[in-house]
Amino acid sequence: MDKVIVNAALTGMVPTRDDNPYIPLSCEEIVADAVRVVGAGASVLHLHIRYENGEPAYEGERFGQLFDAVRKACPGVIISGSTSGRTVTELEKRAEVLDASPDLGSLTMGSLNFPRQASINAPQTIVGLARKMRERGIVPEIELFDLGMVDYTRTLIERGELKGPFYANILLGSLGTLSSGGFNLAMMVNALPSGMIWSGAGIGRYQFEMNCLALAMGGHVRVGLEDNIWMDPLTKQDPASNVRLVERVVGVARSMGREPASCGEVRQLLQLPLVRAA
Repeated sequence: MDKVIVNAALTGMVPTRDDNPYIPLSCEEIVADAVRVVGAGASVLHLHIRYENGEPAYEGERFGQLFDAVRKACPGVIISGSTSGRTVTELEKRAEVLDASPDLGSLTMGSLNFPRQASINAPQTIVGLARKMRERGIVPEIELFDLGMVDYTRTLIERGELKGPFYANILLGSLGTLSSGGFNLAMMVNALPSGMIWSGAGIGRYQFEMNCLALAMGGHVRVGLEDNIWMDPLTKQDPASNVRLVERVVGVARSMGREPASCGEVRQLLQLPLVRAA
């Protein structure tokens, strides 16, 4: 695909206002950022929710309120709801977001260590989430942090637990997982199941590097404050905002002759309904 899917991960679970003053925390702030990044070229929004104190939340009702507000403000945008297990381990709690009818649902294909905590994704949890997504017509947003996760993805496809269309984020550079770089990204891409649509993402100071490598290789990109809070992570002098991160990567894509894909084009590519009701 000549056009580029820009996936914007707006807030995540970890960054706080002390880390970056532009982190959107409330529903209103997330919606405002969604409008900005969609206007700049993003077509997919990877969304988390927070409690009023800024801590990560999981309740389906909260996700539903956010998704409804985003859909009203950004008609047609593709919403991915996070099923993260970093603070909640029970399958039923992690699956509550799926009751809010996102277009995509995140699905991390194994357990991993982040610098200060583990993300536990037991095999039965991964399969349970995949089945719940399939029952609801939600496309998994497959999260790949290491080569073994690609192998496990293949296994679940062979067992029929995962069915196309297939869309994945390759996230490299986090301490405890596969490091960033052209060789490792090429190795991951080469191992992907045939026909899998993929985006390249880097953690922290590796975000821009991995975005540029993915664009040059014909892939798509994930960008946003969830993964990187600085425009220049080496000097840490210029706090990023979601819209600036999207604008920068879209500018690079256009310099390569690749325009950002529209929401409608991405819906067609991922075989999603034209629009989900708000």
